[in-house]
Amino acid sequence: MKLVGVSGTLAGEKTAVAVSSVLAAVRHLDPGIQTELIDLRDFEIEFAAGLPLAAYNEDTWNVVQKILSADFLVFGTPIYQASLTGALKNLFDHLPEHAFRNKVTGMVATGLTDKHFLVLNYHLGSILSYFKGLIPTNNVFILNDSFDIETDELTDMQMKERVGKLAKEMIDLQRGIMKRE
Repeated sequence: MKLVGVSGTLAGEKTAVAVSSVLAAVRHLDPGIQTELIDLRDFEIEFAAGLPLAAYNEDTWNVVQKILSADFLVFGTPIYQASLTGALKNLFDHLPEHAFRNKVTGMVATGLTDKHFLVLNYHLGSILSYFKGLIPTNNVFILNDSFDIETDELTDMQMKERVGKLAKEMIDLQRGIMKRE
């Protein structure tokens, strides 16, 4: 199995650290699962204009293909103005309608205030459902003060435990889906 994590921001480190924490927890639970981080800061994803995928640059094509070929996925976003990032939404605009059929699609978010924790369920979750993704129940919202101020390392033990629960649930759900097929 292959898990692809997407850090859906063009600024800062916390979201990539959060997504990487899920990938590390999955590898800890099952070293046989391949993982890959797609950090949108490392790619030039073109603005979606309704064209066929072949009309876009190589970065856009490669990232979309990595996402489509994954067995399951975890998406991370900081919460800005009670929403996910435009960069992540733009990436979603390049995907076909059934992109996540039979795939678990976990979510992690980072934010300055706990007032935005429901963005995962009501905004990002709705988008993943549209693409037919199976959404776990143990998704994680991580406050910015859960990270070390100098290194951006995730230091909050409760958040680390929650990340571990998400990782386990994602593995269990994806295995269940693959057994049915």
